[in-house]
Amino acid sequence: MAVKIRLARRGRKKLAMYDIVIADARAPRDGKFIEKIGTYNPNTNPASINLNEESALKWVLNGAQPTDTTRAILSYKGILLKKHLQVGVNKGAISQDIADSKFNDWKTSKDLKISGKADGLDASKAADKAARLAREVEINAARAAAIAKKNTVEEEVVAEETEAPAAEGEEATTESAE
Repeated sequence: MAVKIRLARRGRKKLAMYDIVIADARAPRDGKFIEKIGTYNPNTNPASINLNEESALKWVLNGAQPTDTTRAILSYKGILLKKHLQVGVNKGAISQDIADSKFNDWKTSKDLKISGKADGLDASKAADKAARLAREVEINAARAAAIAKKNTVEEEVVAEETEAPAAEGEEATTESAE
């Protein structure tokens, strides 16, 4: 029986989530599976991956073949590196302590990279929000200036209209007096 590590789709239309499952290669995509080892949500940024790493490593060491996407996920989480190091330990090329230290060094650097990306996304989101707010303040100031200009022009027109009939009234009284 050929065993695959693959994704099983769930969720609603246009908002898919995936279960990472161990399944027989002949089973349908969303059909029967042997074991569920995690979830993958590509809708978040960065994508959220919950994975039972011990179970995934056990299945990879036993020969389960990951699909392309699950291979990328397993590599991202360090399962394939851990498998590579474990094969070296089994062959006697390196000791278990050296393999563990290499994996822990890689894991800390990977965690720093992920947290740096998340911080960068938060900073860019905050900068974008500040830029939108500044632009909105500029637009509101321009609108207020335009309204104030319009009001002063209307006041001048109203003042001229009230002065013009009064002046015409004075001329009419002086002509009738003559």
